[in-house]
Amino acid sequence: MKLHELEKNPGAKQEKRRVGRGPGSGLGKTCGKGHKGQNARSGGGVKATFEGGQLPLYRRLPKRGFTNAKFKVEYAVINLSDLNRFEDGTTVTPALLKETGLVKKQLAGIKVLGNGELEKKLTIQANKFTASAIEKIEKSGSKAEVI
Repeated sequence: MKLHELEKNPGAKQEKRRVGRGPGSGLGKTCGKGHKGQNARSGGGVKATFEGGQLPLYRRLPKRGFTNAKFKVEYAVINLSDLNRFEDGTTVTPALLKETGLVKKQLAGIKVLGNGELEKKLTIQANKFTASAIEKIEKSGSKAEVI
């Protein structure tokens, strides 16, 4: 078998439905859309939530609870194990993390998580630290500074 002898499996390639092409196609004149009405028009049809004028489900259900999503504070997170790429004595700042590509967006600030071990002596400046991160930072002889 050669490349030019390859063929698609039967049924893998289907003819495009050509509507409005006269007798024989079975989809002439109204093109299978019936006569007049909203669904026969170009761009016609109803949205998925429309229930024929009945009060839609999303309006019938009670809206409950409190959401503070609009004012949610989101931090860019980084693990301790990621900080091992810096040399001893380096002051790790949010600007340095962005420059090296460890964080893409600073969002509301940087939060250091305690995943992994820190093997270097660094001064880490961030907006937040987890309790386990502070413990591991101090254990390695590094310093954690809250900005």
